Amino acid sequence: MKRFLAVFWGVLLAVSLLAGCGSQAGLQDGYYTAQMSEFSHGWKEYITILVKGGSIVSVEYNAENASGFIKSWDNAYMQTMLHSNGTYPNEYTRDYASQLLEGQGEQSIDAISGASSSHGTFQLLAQAVLEQARKGDSSLVFVDPAH
Repeated sequence: MKRFLAVFWGVLLAVSLLAGCGSQAGLQDGYYTAQMSEFSHGWKEYITILVKGGSIVSVEYNAENASGFIKSWDNAYMQTMLHSNGTYPNEYTRDYASQLLEGQGEQSIDAISGASSSHGTFQLLAQAVLEQARKGDSSLVFVDPAH
């Protein structure tokens, strides 16, 4: 009887631990990057995440032009976008990345007014990069904007 109870409690404990892990427990440690397959308005957006211990510990979201210049570093673009949209790349890229990090891919990402196009792209990229992390596939994945 003691052996039966020990096995029973052991199984119950294991099931409880597995149930508490959630779907992100399947993230494999490593760096993962998803990038749009095409340029949009001269920029190609990307997300890179770092997973350690099965959790996302770092998120970079940005865009680059054909020469590799980073969008959030473009001060002229920032001024133009800020005055017309009320936000700019260095602000919304950090916000979207922060939301993904804090929610660990389990929560929806709230759109920022003035950056709704990037919000849609961010969601596509986040979905792709999380899938890569679940597979443990660190190869660069290209995302088609039509999906």
